[in-house]
Amino acid sequence: MPDAMTACNTVDQCLRAGEARLTAVSETPRLDAEVLLAHALNWPRSRLYAYPEHTLAPDQRRQWQQRLNKRLAGIPVAYLCEHAEFWSLPLRVTPATLIPRPETEGLVEWALALGPSGAERRVADLGTGSGAIALALAKERSDWQFTAVDISTEALNVARHNAVQLGLSSHIHFIQGHWCQPLVGQAWDLIVSNPPYVADADPHLAALHHEPATALCAGPDGLRCIRSIVADAFHCLTANGWLLLEHGWDQGPAVRKLLSSAGYVDVETRRDLAGHERTSAGRRPET
Repeated sequence: MPDAMTACNTVDQCLRAGEARLTAVSETPRLDAEVLLAHALNWPRSRLYAYPEHTLAPDQRRQWQQRLNKRLAGIPVAYLCEHAEFWSLPLRVTPATLIPRPETEGLVEWALALGPSGAERRVADLGTGSGAIALALAKERSDWQFTAVDISTEALNVARHNAVQLGLSSHIHFIQGHWCQPLVGQAWDLIVSNPPYVADADPHLAALHHEPATALCAGPDGLRCIRSIVADAFHCLTANGWLLLEHGWDQGPAVRKLLSSAGYVDVETRRDLAGHERTSAGRRPET
């Protein structure tokens, strides 16, 4: 009996066979199969349902099977298609950048609430990666000026590409550096960051091994990068300037303590849609 993948030729056959195989490695096997097949065909996903009997050309079928095999090996769909969506923005992602997560949109919402449209702000995004946070904010606040910082040259190249493709490069400056280092000597109204916050020995890292470890791991307790940012950002903020940080679901109490101990006031933590403490913030007081 021929293998199900060997026998599939049409869109419908490929989707059925792909979904069946991906069930073993994915929580969303049907979605993964659709995204990978649409990418191989260079179609929008909606077209798959309009033409289920369409027969794949040999090169399309080969690309589909290659990507499917890589997905079965654990490589995320976003890396296979070099595409992810954040804040309704299409972003290029590569193994040099983290794949943006929906929960990070909560940080964007909070940042926007701190500076209404029409109020000029100087904003820094630390560890920008694909540029997701800075680009989401830039989309909503054309009168703000942004500096996006990352230690990785490869990540900054991806972020710059995304800014150009989205027409948002005019008010975002990309700079290579380590956390707050490029901000020293300037005054910032808002500093945001989704830094590494996973403990080095966290068992969940096994499922994330295709993403860059330097963007995930932060020492024995996962707080090494957050400690550095909290300490240094205080001296880079204007009076009444805010620091917003994403962190692990169980790190809220520790992050609040770090912020308060460093002199921030109005320290607060907000929860994500799953009810987990996900983002904390503090304000530099006037005196």
